Amino acid sequence: MRGLRRALAALGLLRLLDRWAARSRAGLWVRSLLSIYDLSELLRYDVPWWTFEASDRVAAFLANRPGARVFEWGSGASTVWLSRRSGSVTSVEHDAAWARVVEPILPANALVRVVEPLRDPDGSGRARSERAGFEGLDFTPYVAAMDEADGTFDLVVVDGRARNACFHRAISRLAPGGVLVFDNVDRQRYRDALESSPVPIEVEWTRGLTPTLPYPTRTALVRLR
Repeated sequence: MRGLRRALAALGLLRLLDRWAARSRAGLWVRSLLSIYDLSELLRYDVPWWTFEASDRVAAFLANRPGARVFEWGSGASTVWLSRRSGSVTSVEHDAAWARVVEPILPANALVRVVEPLRDPDGSGRARSERAGFEGLDFTPYVAAMDEADGTFDLVVVDGRARNACFHRAISRLAPGGVLVFDNVDRQRYRDALESSPVPIEVEWTRGLTPTLPYPTRTALVRLR
């Protein structure tokens, strides 16, 4: 996709796509397909990597919640997007190399903490990631990083590793009227986590276009009942 972007730029067609993206959500989505895993490009669009519907609803929520405290598992374009709309953002990241990319572009009200997983060759760890390539790792310290912050949060984002464990840790830390964003809930294991919530919840499902992805996805917005 980046090769195609360079070709379109050489032909002068990328400017047309940029103009379309500036005035249309559909144009923004098409243009974003050329920017997957390109943080600098994603920052230009000022969108997190959730469904457009979810980002619209969260933006409206934060607009009515000045000074909101945000906690996030999984840093990136969403961290910057959230910092522009809230009082403070604490993001936990398992990948130190990626954190070094993100840190220089963060504003003063946002920080990223690196908490790497532990080696767990016998699979006895309490918090595991089911994503391929993360076998033999225990994300317990990563999940528990939330415990180092006091109080409750107006918004919590579960969009990193070991998401089921993160969700169960975070749901009771929501402030009254707060929202938890649980991304990629088209995956059954994440829906299972929602169904086994330790406290009563209400779930708003959003489904549709997502920046940089050529297929629709789902993001859940969770509130305490």
